[in-house]
Amino acid sequence: MKELTEPEIRASFVNCSKGEAKRLAVPRDLAERPWSDLDFVGWRDPGAPDRSYLVAERDGRLIGVALRFPSRQRGYLHRSMCSLCLTTHPGDDVSLMTARRTGPAGREGNSVGAYMCTDLACSLYVRGKKEAVPGGRLIESLTVEEQIARTRSNLFAFLGRL
Repeated sequence: MKELTEPEIRASFVNCSKGEAKRLAVPRDLAERPWSDLDFVGWRDPGAPDRSYLVAERDGRLIGVALRFPSRQRGYLHRSMCSLCLTTHPGDDVSLMTARRTGPAGREGNSVGAYMCTDLACSLYVRGKKEAVPGGRLIESLTVEEQIARTRSNLFAFLGRL
């Protein structure tokens, strides 16, 4: 993914108003992000613990999505799998992220959801740049490039439902 600027990020949001996009918290560390290793840029809102944001490039166009996820109590002993990168995490490190749909459906309160890595670091897990807990990444016969393509396909399927 190419390096993005704050104005590009704010202009990309498809499921919130321009005013909401103007007010959302954009990461301050954009210059330090590993852009060449990212299929999308994702971050949590430090001022609103139930909100995250994701921006991806598809067909030469940026698509930004505001996400919400429920806060849960820590301490669960289960493991969950991210539906984008297929990384498993313990406890609440995978969350059901919901996004308001675009257009009239979104204004009526309709949303779509997917289980995602809570830290939205899917691209880094797939590339081995960020370590998941032991056993978090399955041993696969697919190449890293094929796993990247699958992650992007899963992401685009989610975005397509908006």
